[in-house]
Amino acid sequence: MKAVRVAEWNVPVTVHEVADPLPLDGQTIVRVHAATVGHIDRTIWSGAFLRHPPLPYTPGVEAAGVVVSSSAFEPGERVWIRGGGLGTITDGTWAELVVAPDAALGRLPDGVSFELGSAFFSPCTSAWVALHTIGELAAGQRVVITGATGAVGAIAVQLAIEAGAEVIATVSRRERLDAVHRGAQGIVVNGVDEVDVHEVDLLIDTVGGPVLSTVLPWVQPGRRAVLVGYLAGTTVEIDLPSFMQRDVSIHPLNMIRRDADGRAVAPDLLARLADGRLTLDVAAFPLAEAAAAMDWIVQSGHTGRAVLTPTRTEP
Repeated sequence: MKAVRVAEWNVPVTVHEVADPLPLDGQTIVRVHAATVGHIDRTIWSGAFLRHPPLPYTPGVEAAGVVVSSSAFEPGERVWIRGGGLGTITDGTWAELVVAPDAALGRLPDGVSFELGSAFFSPCTSAWVALHTIGELAAGQRVVITGATGAVGAIAVQLAIEAGAEVIATVSRRERLDAVHRGAQGIVVNGVDEVDVHEVDLLIDTVGGPVLSTVLPWVQPGRRAVLVGYLAGTTVEIDLPSFMQRDVSIHPLNMIRRDADGRAVAPDLLARLADGRLTLDVAAFPLAEAAAAMDWIVQSGHTGRAVLTPTRTEP
């Protein structure tokens, strides 16, 4: 079978012929129809992640496809894959076939494409947990969501509107305002522009850097902020006297630690995607263009998620 391989840290990935995987007890073989390319994959590939598979390895922590053999699923069953150490401590999903622990699989509804089934888990569950589990969002509250046209940000905007919140959606450039979901107030914030917003109950920050420095003072005293991402920068300056007086609590989102929370809500989120209550943009790349997909996800202004398509034909 064909698989993407990483031979050295931070060196462009390439596709190779490798042996088909062999399952052990409690594992399932899946023919991959779509495998997501995410920022965690880039971080592991760079060698900077806290843990990683031994070189050489196949990246990819998420995928969707059809069961080939399993003791827990029927052959031909449509499934999504996430977790179980795939792409973080063992070979991952950027391949035509993948072997995964049974517990890493979930059933994929017929109304959800393989591309969407591969891409949904990280942005949808991250947005849900940030808003509801950590953020404790309630109807009528005012929430600011930064990076509102990115994958997590766009889902968070939709979920917050559905929950009855007043949503302020920030973007980095004016041309991105048209992409903000209807029902939200779109504003431009890039860490430089002066924007006057007050009395925010909850901040969901998906970009970090100077944008976080700008929007954090908008949060009311005693309220909270949830940190989801850091595409705009990995460091932030905070005026400590002002921050301490405002007594705003900052909560980092770690979905590896909160994986159980994500899996619990995944079926409901998939149902929303299937019936159109939630939408998520997906850009598909052939397996041989994995390096291009890795570059695409760090380009400014892109929307949605990237997936590789080793197998395009529906079962």
